[in-house]
This record gives sequence, structure tokens and C-alpha cells, in this order.
Amino acid sequence: MVTTTHSAASAGTSPTATATRALAVRHLGPNWYASVMGTAVIANAGATLPYRFAGLRTGCTIVWALSFLMLAVLLTARAAHWIHHRDQARAHLLDPAVAPFYGCLSMALLAVGGGTLTVGEDWIGTQAAVAVDTVLFTAGTLIGLAAAVAIPYLMVVRHRIAADQASPVWLLPVVAPMVSAAVGPLLVPHLPAGQAQQTMLYACFAMFGLSLLATLVMLPVIFARLVTAGPLPLALTPTLFLVLGPLGQSTTAANKFADFAPHVVTAPLDRGFLVFAVLYGVPVMGFALMWLALAGAMVVRAGRRGMGFAMTWWAFTFPVGTCVTGAEGLGKHTGLAVYDWLATALFVFLVAAAAVALTHTLRGVVSGRLLAAPR
Repeated sequence: MVTTTHSAASAGTSPTATATRALAVRHLGPNWYASVMGTAVIANAGATLPYRFAGLRTGCTIVWALSFLMLAVLLTARAAHWIHHRDQARAHLLDPAVAPFYGCLSMALLAVGGGTLTVGEDWIGTQAAVAVDTVLFTAGTLIGLAAAVAIPYLMVVRHRIAADQASPVWLLPVVAPMVSAAVGPLLVPHLPAGQAQQTMLYACFAMFGLSLLATLVMLPVIFARLVTAGPLPLALTPTLFLVLGPLGQSTTAANKFADFAPHVVTAPLDRGFLVFAVLYGVPVMGFALMWLALAGAMVVRAGRRGMGFAMTWWAFTFPVGTCVTGAEGLGKHTGLAVYDWLATALFVFLVAAAAVALTHTLRGVVSGRLLAAPR
């Protein structure tokens, strides 16, 4: 403590100021990484939008740079949180309403990494982009796999959860490996041909299966809670959009496999991935649209009952973004213009939702309301 005080004083910063900054991050939970995910997905989705117009690529690159900056700031703030408020960090892990958000760290790293290779290379070059994405993909995948096991373990062993507490938030840790499955194929062309590329592709396919089956275990519990216990609390209603995440991301992943398999695996497996992408993606995207309508109706209902802004509004961004990329892939592989129209319409919604969420988040940070202790 003496060393810390001396360092702060020698740097021209008072101990009071240092303590104030540390206090500001006490209630900064892992859910804040959702803002990074929701920003980065705009760049990832916009980069492959079927309809091109002047400035789109540049705009996507700017958004990617913003998400990269947000990630750096949040990683620093969360490190300060663990250093100065370990009691609160442990409390978050033991809170069944907060612990699942640790999956967001993995997805934030993966989303920014994917954007680095998709649009970031325009500014930093391909070699640097591959290096950055390799680091972020590796870290995000390891954290995601750990969260997919550790958080359900805590839910079973340490958390005490009533049946009516089931929430779409539970999907966050198990969907993280699906994001790895979707962005991992981007690194395949940069690996040595043969075993290295095949191992990466099949590893991504394995994570696809891991996440999909875990999601299929969770979804019935979540829907049963809605049917038996009624609508979610107003502040949690936007989390219904989280169900779109595994649906859109799995469709995106299946289409990415179809994109890169012909250069990695031999016939007939290469064609098999293409067939799988269409036969899997079309019905899943159909279910995603049904759920989008249901969740949208619930959000409208909550809005009429006074739902105010909360960080849960970021659920309107990343899950919708995965449906954009899923629809883009289906449009490419089926040749149907309807999927191009769908991707474009969802992208417009995504940009609008992110703009609203970001504006309210900045206001909440400046006023201090979002960093205050929860009521």
C-alpha cells in the first residue's frame, strides 16, 4: 500500500484520485463486453453485405477501430476491477445472474479479432492483421471453452437457482465456442496447407457441435420458464434477443465451413459442407425469424409498460448481427435474393440499435449512473 501511494504521488496523482478511479470500476461487470461485441459485429456484417455502396468499407473499418479501442479500455478497466475489488469479482462469479456474462469476454475478443482480418487489414496490412487475429482468436477460444464448462459447473455446484430464474443469459457461456467456429475459418488460408488447415477447420466444426448441442439443452428450459412463469422483468426483456445469437452464429459458421472446405478437404466432403450449410441454415434461419417476431412483440409490450434503458439493450445488437451474417451466407450459397434483402434489412436495424445503445451508454457513463451500485 505504501508503494502504491508513493507511485501515485510521484506521478502527480493524489491517493484520493487513485481511490476514486478504483471505486469507479467496482460495479463494472463482465456484461460490459457486450458493448464491444455489438460494435464489432457491425464491421463484420457490413464488410460482406451483398449490396455495396460508397463509403461502406471505410465506415466498417472505422467501426472496427472503435470496437478495438473499446476492447482495450474495457480490458484495462476490468483488470483494475479484479485488482482493486476481488471481493466484488468473486461475488459476480457466484451470482447466477452475472456469471454467465463471462462468456461475453470471449466473444468480444473473437468479434474484434474477426473484424481485424475482415476489414482491419485495410489499415494495418494483412500480416499484422493475421498476427492480431491469431492472438485474439486463441485467447477468445480458450476463454470461451473454459467458460462453457466453468459457468455451467458453478450453476450446478455453487449457484442456487429457482425454476423461474431461467434466463436467455444462460446461453452466453455456451454460445462462445460457436463464435470461434464462425471466425476461425478466416485463419485457415493463412495456415500451412494440409494437416494444419484441416485441423483448424475440423476443430471449428467440433466447436460448432459443442455449442449447438449445449444450446439445445438450454433452450427448452428457457422457453419453459417463459410459458410457466410469464414475461421476464422489464429490464431483462431485451435478453430475449440473445436466443438469436446461437441461431444466427451457427448459420454463419455452417456457411463459413462451406466457403473454405473446398480448399482444405477433398471431395465429396467439400460438397458435403455446402449441402450442410444450406440444409441446416435455411430452417434455422426460419426459426430465428419466428423468434425475432416473438421477442420483438415482448419488447414492444415491455416498452409500453415503461421499460427504460439498461445495458441489456446491447442484446439488440450482436445477436441480430449474427443473423445478418447468416443471411449473407445463405444468399451466397442459395442464390436467393430474398436472403440478400433480409441481410440488408437486419443490418439497418443493427446499426440503428447499436447507435441507440451506444448513445445511452455514453450518457450513463458520463453521468455515472451506469457505474453506480445496482439498486
